[in-house]
Amino acid sequence: MSRVKRRTNGPARWRLLLCGLALLTSCSQEPLTADPASDLPAPKQRSVATLSSTHMRGIEAPVRLVLEAHVSAELGEVLAFYRRELGQRGWQEKPDDAVVAADRVQLAFVSPKGPAVLKLERAKNETTVSLAQRNPEAAAKADVLPTPGQARLIFGYLVPDMASLVINDQTIRIAGGENHPQTLDLPPGTYPFELLVLGRPVRTDSVTLASGEAWALHDDKKPSQVY
Repeated sequence: MSRVKRRTNGPARWRLLLCGLALLTSCSQEPLTADPASDLPAPKQRSVATLSSTHMRGIEAPVRLVLEAHVSAELGEVLAFYRRELGQRGWQEKPDDAVVAADRVQLAFVSPKGPAVLKLERAKNETTVSLAQRNPEAAAKADVLPTPGQARLIFGYLVPDMASLVINDQTIRIAGGENHPQTLDLPPGTYPFELLVLGRPVRTDSVTLASGEAWALHDDKKPSQVY
């Protein structure tokens, strides 16, 4: 009987030890806290973070700020961090536009400076963060703010050749020489386009536009969102 008793108690002691180690591990995980040096909220516990801004000529304030980060924490923990931190900064969440799933989240906000979008994705044992904030006041000064309900394309050409943009069943001539940015407002949607120089295509691509956004078209790289 004593042998039977020792066999049952041995595994029990190991289970208690393993449970204790698990508790110590969970207790040692530091809760997410905000980095005070970041212009947009970012956890101190991130592994990677970059903050980029879009500036237009003659306008001091950026028209768009974007934070990209990687955090080794569960998606739910990162989501709770951003809801807490953004709420403390006066950002108001728009619940009607929320998408919350097991592996991704997209939330729209109204911030003191303008509209913003938070995107979270869970992959490879980490949560990726994309937080973008737009400044409509700066965008209006820079003439990149689209007509309400539409999106704006910005395009131009820097060399003294005549160029043109073919999009949405129309061909638009682009002035050569000095930089002459031109704009075109379109309804939201996906648009194939061609940039031509002297009648020859230099770029064939497509751009997907959402209401209120502004995108720049380039001959040497993919379209980029500026607002």
